[in-house]
Amino acid sequence: MTLVHDAALSPVVAPGDRLRPVRLWLYGLAAFVLLMVVVGGITRLTESGLSITSWKPITGAIPPLTEADWQAEFDAYKQIPQYQVNNTWMSLADFKLIFFWEWLHRLLGRVLGLLFIVPFAVFLWQKRLPRTLAWPLFGLFILGGFQGVLGWWMVSSGLTELTSVSQYRLAAHLCAAGLLFIALTYVPRSLDPRPLAGQVTPGHLWSTGLLLVLIMLQVGAGAFVAGLDAGMGYNTWPLMDGALIPDGLGAMQPGWRNLFENNLTVQFIHRMIAYGIVLYLAVLLWTQGRAGGFAGVHRWLPRLGLMVLLQVGLGISTLLSHVAIDLAVAHQALAFLLAGATTLYLADLRRAAGYPRGLADAASTSA
Repeated sequence: MTLVHDAALSPVVAPGDRLRPVRLWLYGLAAFVLLMVVVGGITRLTESGLSITSWKPITGAIPPLTEADWQAEFDAYKQIPQYQVNNTWMSLADFKLIFFWEWLHRLLGRVLGLLFIVPFAVFLWQKRLPRTLAWPLFGLFILGGFQGVLGWWMVSSGLTELTSVSQYRLAAHLCAAGLLFIALTYVPRSLDPRPLAGQVTPGHLWSTGLLLVLIMLQVGAGAFVAGLDAGMGYNTWPLMDGALIPDGLGAMQPGWRNLFENNLTVQFIHRMIAYGIVLYLAVLLWTQGRAGGFAGVHRWLPRLGLMVLLQVGLGISTLLSHVAIDLAVAHQALAFLLAGATTLYLADLRRAAGYPRGLADAASTSA
């Protein structure tokens, strides 16, 4: 028997809604993470990520203030392979430009920590956060700090032997940012006390969860494309190297290396996952259209469909432009927005279905 729950028949409204400021704060943090992703994309595309060769969590917030300070930073950059192999032409003025983007990216990370811990402390003092909510939120703070550690781990991979960062570490860094963004989106949505209408089955939950997994898999695949600069080649569509399935996908040995180190295979995988997501979402739209339409909570599905089509268009445009920075950054940002919108849909489905809501129970106990 399939359990179907209609939230319109059993609305739950928490009196007082003392968690509204908390929800707004968390949404603001999610937006700030998205800003960091955009700046991080610019940093990567301008090859600025290795311009700061040391990690100083506190004092690094202050940029060089004198010409001697700038020269010391430039001299440190001259010791790494990226400069010695690719950028010996660079002047101090050129170095200052790439230094800015990496410094800004790191500064935003420090600001994000402050934007979390200060309101968190205020909300604790105001007794807005019950223990059932405070500890998980503090866990998100730890995840954000770990993201900074991952960032330095990524940068350090390009300081000794490589002329850029490891694509494996770049993927770990970007996917961790994606998980943080998803959590900062899901938690406030799950705390929303407003009732939702619409019939929801367990199939809606697992199919939407699978869509979110596919989107994050695609984010990871895109990170490998970026880390290898694989988007700089095979700049045709729909054919790739003159064929729908190009030769050379398994050229490397052992075979698993092709999945992560062969530019041709990595870009091909990124394309195939995109096609898979389009087809999968088309099936979800067709199924829901036949089952009852897109009223209530299911209004998210057509929006997701439009976002996916726009994302495909941006991806193709980025490829054909040989990775124009504005298009590539928009493509990366929209991937996160798509993951966020899918997360909102999943959170709304769980609320509408009346499933155990975890953190959302705090909305009623703290009111």
